[in-house]
Amino acid sequence: QVHLAESGGGSVQAGESLRLSCEASGDVSSDYCMGWFRQALGKEREGVAAIARDGITTYANSVQGRFTISKDNAKNTLYLQMNSLKPEDTAMYHCVVTGQWLCRAATVSDLRAQDVWGQGILVNVSS
Repeated sequence: QVHLAESGGGSVQAGESLRLSCEASGDVSSDYCMGWFRQALGKEREGVAAIARDGITTYANSVQGRFTISKDNAKNTLYLQMNSLKPEDTAMYHCVVTGQWLCRAATVSDLRAQDVWGQGILVNVSS
């Protein structure tokens, strides 16, 4: 019954910013690991950012210092602020809720049948 819906994507030029939102519906516990992964054309999934139940955040090396993950439990919404975007950031971005005990950016892209992820939203960054 859990459903995730991403929004906020689009096309921007290098150096600009976007904020992605992920609205969750259904019974989503704050105890779950939440994050974002992306998949570029012709490439495998890449974990981007994760936020654990204790609020600790982790990021892929490729986005460290540029992206910020956050959540608003009252609004059941997960966010990804993306600054200083680069052409290599172009990809389909998905939010995910996972029961994995190890909540890290590197692991949120390792999808399991019991995990829930959104349909995805396209981010296109031109040079």
